[in-house]
Amino acid sequence: MLVRQPQLWLLIVALILLVGLQYRLWFAQGGLAEQKRLEHQLEEQTEINRQLRDRNAVIEREVHDLKNGNLGLEQRAREQLGLIKEGEVYYQIIERPLEPNKVGPNH
Repeated sequence: MLVRQPQLWLLIVALILLVGLQYRLWFAQGGLAEQKRLEHQLEEQTEINRQLRDRNAVIEREVHDLKNGNLGLEQRAREQLGLIKEGEVYYQIIERPLEPNKVGPNH
């Protein structure tokens, strides 16, 4: 069966349209490749947001403790500034480095 000339041109135009639409679907802006990239970017940003929410919750608790009680403030002063209360005794243990030819403290 012979294909008539107008039908051949119609078939060629249809194939060109099909290829053009497939290209747009897979590779052009707004296509499937960009959708996958955006989904991956969304997952990464969601994880970053979760980490930031966790960190903010810790900071909120610290701020609350500092505003509403002296325990948080006292703990921070002890840990970060090395402060002690009046009447407390502070002991500092300093370890001496071993001499190269000695194995332990009894030798």
